[in-house]
Amino acid sequence: MLKRRRTLLVGALGLSATLALAACSGSDSGSSGKSSDGGSGKSASKLSFLAINENETIPTTLTTLSKDECKAQDAAQPLEITKQAQSTLDQQLQLLAGQDALPQLFISANAPSLNAQLAEQGTLQDAGEALKTLGISDSVLPAATSVIENLYDGKQLVLPTELNIEGIWYNKKILADNGIEVPATWTELTDAFAKLKAAGIQPISQAGKGGDGWGVTRWVGNYIARDLGATALQDVRDGKAKLTDSEYVKAADAIADLGKQGYFGQSPTSIDYTTALNTFLTGDAAFIYMGSWAVSNFSDETQNKVGADNIGFMHFPAVDGGKGSADQMPANVGTAVAISAKGFKDTATQDWVKCIAANYGTVALRDSGQVTGFEVSGDTNVAPLSQLVQDEIGKTKESILWFEAYFSPQATTTSQNDGGLLGSGQLSGEEFMKQVQASLGS
Repeated sequence: MLKRRRTLLVGALGLSATLALAACSGSDSGSSGKSSDGGSGKSASKLSFLAINENETIPTTLTTLSKDECKAQDAAQPLEITKQAQSTLDQQLQLLAGQDALPQLFISANAPSLNAQLAEQGTLQDAGEALKTLGISDSVLPAATSVIENLYDGKQLVLPTELNIEGIWYNKKILADNGIEVPATWTELTDAFAKLKAAGIQPISQAGKGGDGWGVTRWVGNYIARDLGATALQDVRDGKAKLTDSEYVKAADAIADLGKQGYFGQSPTSIDYTTALNTFLTGDAAFIYMGSWAVSNFSDETQNKVGADNIGFMHFPAVDGGKGSADQMPANVGTAVAISAKGFKDTATQDWVKCIAANYGTVALRDSGQVTGFEVSGDTNVAPLSQLVQDEIGKTKESILWFEAYFSPQATTTSQNDGGLLGSGQLSGEEFMKQVQASLGS
């Protein structure tokens, strides 16, 4: 374990884009906290937080805060957590917003465009403005602010309960036992996959079931960035290109080919996020594309059967002749938390926001190894893989967005639902891109 002040995390980070709000949701716990009365001064009886089934760190950290650092706030307004599945989160948020019934705090939408829409409608509170109102803007690291503002056209709409890098994690022993050097190019990577498959080893563990298909579409987005450059998906958003253009289809075809070769396993369409992660952590696959939000899983000895020391990290490799660079790091604020505009009018909720901003980063890093976008007070023990993440973030000069970052909720759903079909080779790259482009409305 290394001791490192959290402020070193992003000292030199000039991140120029991105985020990967990989969020989840669900409906399994809870009660029904009352919402604010619209600012009359009367506090809501509960601090209602809508979490997601797939993310345990955020509700766990908030619960810890409620019992210690934010004990006074919890006494005034007890924390109440409800959960829901990621695949239905966006629909639920739209429904609640339409009823003016968003909880005070909630996991922000999977589709960034929906967060922007809710803010424009006046139901989602601009988190940056909230922090400014409370006089605590400096509780968020500049790098996290930069990442969020790049996604939301200069606005800081969410709280950075995660600050992640993304890339390919690998099993060091499997590679060493099979005489494989860490790949630096796409050709070297696919050669490694072929060698592993021939040896009876599953090359990649990746989820492709339903909305968890983002595990496959991340490969598409990164291939596009390496081949066509960091602004290629922005060009699609701005109408300068289409996903059905041949150079974009090439990227989807490259991933479909991995599926046809069986590199994602026998049936990725039946594999959810938890199963994919478990397959890697039990040593049954050599590689997994994943964000650093999973470092808490990697560092958990009850989950990780291969050992934290046996896990390595590599950047998504360069594509031969591509315009992009392997130094361009996919980075995001992962599963972020949003504040409802109605809830923020409640002074007790404001007190909670102050306490969360001051303490969340320290508790999440200390207890879960989770790197966040909040300042951390004092010295905190940092697990080796968390330190690796911090070092990688510190070296990053330019970051890139994930595949669906600029997509509408409908196109995001289409892409992620079809990701597993692409990863199993059941959809060609052209078919996949046609369906996603159609969902974009052009």
